[in-house]
Amino acid sequence: MSAVLDRRTALLPGRFEFLMGLYAENYHRLTRLFAPQQLALGDYVSDVDDGLPVHLVVQECHPYTLELELTYGFVDAQTGRRAPSAQLRVYNDAHVAEALHCHPGRHLWQVLGPFTPAHTVFQHRLQMNSFLARWLEYLAEQGHSSGTLERAVK
Repeated sequence: MSAVLDRRTALLPGRFEFLMGLYAENYHRLTRLFAPQQLALGDYVSDVDDGLPVHLVVQECHPYTLELELTYGFVDAQTGRRAPSAQLRVYNDAHVAEALHCHPGRHLWQVLGPFTPAHTVFQHRLQMNSFLARWLEYLAEQGHSSGTLERAVK
């Protein structure tokens, strides 16, 4: 019995394992919701008549990865860009989806600074990907799906 109590932390996932699990959950939520791996490059809109059309932009498509932007259809007055916005990378072979950043047009080092401690970077990644998980869940609850997704007219 004491051997079990001495190794109680072995039963809990580590922080890295938790983040990787979150990436896997986001992949499955995203693929169930919009099936982006089946889309061609371009802009798509999902509108379920709630006044908040969702935009999905397939920016790059490679054999094992996709680069996507997920955002709403209204523009932030300060930045002139759609907000909220999430830049995503989907790894089809590993079945994970990662939110790279949630600040339009900015990379992680621009948001956190050039010499950010690893713990701070980890916390930021965890926050972004937790936000993505909640957002994807919310979109599914609102009725968004691959069935509501249409090619955007320019």
